[in-house]
Amino acid sequence: MKVLIFGASGYVGSHVARHLVQSGHAVSGVVRTESSGRIVEDLGATAIQGDMSDLAAIIAMVRDHDAVIWAAQLMLEDELRVTSALIDALAGSDRPLIFTSGTSLMSIPTGGDWDERSFAEDDPFEPRRQIAPRLEAEQIVRQAVDRGVRGMVIRPPLIWGNGGCRMIADFYHSARQTGAVCHIGRGLNVYSNVHVDDLAELYRLALEKGRGGALYFAVSGEVSYGVMARAIADSLQVETRSVTVEEGCEIWDRFMARIVLCSCSRQRSPRAREELGWKPREDRLDILEECRNPAYALDAARSVPSWVRPGTS
Repeated sequence: MKVLIFGASGYVGSHVARHLVQSGHAVSGVVRTESSGRIVEDLGATAIQGDMSDLAAIIAMVRDHDAVIWAAQLMLEDELRVTSALIDALAGSDRPLIFTSGTSLMSIPTGGDWDERSFAEDDPFEPRRQIAPRLEAEQIVRQAVDRGVRGMVIRPPLIWGNGGCRMIADFYHSARQTGAVCHIGRGLNVYSNVHVDDLAELYRLALEKGRGGALYFAVSGEVSYGVMARAIADSLQVETRSVTVEEGCEIWDRFMARIVLCSCSRQRSPRAREELGWKPREDRLDILEECRNPAYALDAARSVPSWVRPGTS
């Protein structure tokens, strides 16, 4: 299958691209820079120079491929615009379109405390106001089945593995900034998590046999932020420190502090497991081992994600 991936040089997209290439698919990745193109080529995929603002060029790229995966990061309104254009380009073809969302959409603000609520794929929930436009993008992808597009959504939880987890990197960043590994409140709050290679396998399964209109979760475990912070602190031989949301905004950014690090977001993935046969590997279940990966201690700078608008609150 000829697969076009938007965001193929990023953390999720690069792992998906590599996994699909190794599984026998012909993969192309849309890139904006030569350096990103080299990353994609090193994965065994073909780099295609493109600009997300050029919808006509995007539509032309789609025509030459059997399937499309959206794993790029844009501002939410731009994401909605490009996703709509992809559906228009694929209409009537019955080709797959996989849209990558995220479980911050359904996070519950707790101030660092635990919350008992846990959600399967199609359980009702109240979306976070700041990220609600992403739910609209999810819905138009899933409803695209009515237009002859096998649209599916993958909504990953906290993604980790191979030294690329942004959350773990942010705990290390807090140690560089303050001398202690910081968490918000009591650090009892939990995000479900998955190893990035297990997540890549879910994309392959959805691509090959997923149902149009489906939403898939990928959950392999959950560990509280406080426990993760403690594991990192022990590795660095420093202390942990509880901070307020306001302090967190100064240490990280407003999105991470107000949406992610102060919240609970707990899921289960029965649809992915039962419908697609997805199952995480036994040797990829321990996020605390990843917390001690020395790669994170080598990072010197932190950048705000491209899809976080300055001043998000």
